[in-house]
Amino acid sequence: MNQYFRDGRKIDPTGGPILGDGTPNDNDRIEIGPTQLAFAEWAAAGLDLPDLARMREFRWQRLTRAIVDRDYGGLLMFDPLNIRYATDSTNMQLWNTHNPFRAVLLCADGYMVIWDYKNAPFLSSFNPLVREVRSGADLFYFDRGDKVDVAADSFANEVRHLIDEHSGGNRRLAVDKIMLHGLRALEAQGFEVMEGEEVTEKTRAVKGPDEIRAMRCANHACETAVAEMERFARTNVGDGKTCEDDIWAVLHAENIRRGGEWIETRLLASGQRTNPWFQECGPRITRQNEIIAFDTDLIGSYGICIDISRTWWIGDQRPRPDMIYAMQHAHEHIMTNMSMLKPGVTIPELTANSHRLDDKFQAQKYGCLMHGVGLCDEWPLVAYPDKAVAGAYDYPLEPGMVLCVEACVGEVGGDFSIKLEDQVLITEDGYENLTTYPFDPALMGQ
Repeated sequence: MNQYFRDGRKIDPTGGPILGDGTPNDNDRIEIGPTQLAFAEWAAAGLDLPDLARMREFRWQRLTRAIVDRDYGGLLMFDPLNIRYATDSTNMQLWNTHNPFRAVLLCADGYMVIWDYKNAPFLSSFNPLVREVRSGADLFYFDRGDKVDVAADSFANEVRHLIDEHSGGNRRLAVDKIMLHGLRALEAQGFEVMEGEEVTEKTRAVKGPDEIRAMRCANHACETAVAEMERFARTNVGDGKTCEDDIWAVLHAENIRRGGEWIETRLLASGQRTNPWFQECGPRITRQNEIIAFDTDLIGSYGICIDISRTWWIGDQRPRPDMIYAMQHAHEHIMTNMSMLKPGVTIPELTANSHRLDDKFQAQKYGCLMHGVGLCDEWPLVAYPDKAVAGAYDYPLEPGMVLCVEACVGEVGGDFSIKLEDQVLITEDGYENLTTYPFDPALMGQ
């Protein structure tokens, strides 16, 4: 029998000290968040903190409005990042990505239910917007074996009863990612399964004021961590034992020290391994007078993604002229493309009017010109002209969207690549580049 859990243990924010983001300053609290180190650094930088209760309300209202606007009965989410957006709660996030045991149903009337790991029903108790906690959404073979269909039928029946109670029986149900038996079970209950990712991606694309404050804080933490990584690299590269993994480990550690959560890739490479791009960091011993390039892909403080890239020249010699040219060309690419950003400009217009890389760099250019970012890399994607698909992204930019502007510059068969990326907020009348980390002066020819 499935147990419906409502946690009686509450952290009362009025009964003790409150942190600047509105959460309880309780050393034993369930809710994760930034560390004292991060708070101190943000205070020194003069940053405004987000109000997390207000941020959660904003997200919940946007999702609910999106459901109602589409005449859906509800939105059923399995993607851990969508669950984080809806509830701001986490549970073994990386494990959950390949063993989907959590689910959230948001009904058209705003009633929100989470199915969580049966031994941890308390992990969303800090958020009053989560009205009910259940278990039983684990519909993957490892956990259910040859009876996964039985579990799926039970789960789908619960969803039907909730939709009947809170959405007037509207059987149009948006679903983001679901296992095969779960989909079949929902359809057997009479649901018309709609595209849930269209709902969540477009909802998440526009950030509210507190999300932007959270992103500024996360960006400061990320750039501070990158500075520590650069300091380590410039101190230790060439000692005959420091490898790429040693450098990358600094970013991981400094991210975690500030309440960051994980890094989605291993994109740091040195020397020849920067070309072609997308080789993951490994045991290569780094050497003086070579390039090191990286892409953070970092899930930082408040679960916010900070996705920036830089390329460094480390050594006592001057970089080659072709390296300086490639760096300047990559810088021109992202800055020219960034200058087009403003509300109302359409994604096809960004594609059509984008800066063109030299012919020799075309074959190894990055996979996109720009992409959205929030809790991870998100919708929309701005394609290069030769990769654009007509009708895929016919939408205008809106204030509150955040885009990462990319460049990867390297020749086929070359011995280096330049990787650059900045994170940019769309404002009411243009854009603001949130990324302040400097470009390597040696590679810029300074």
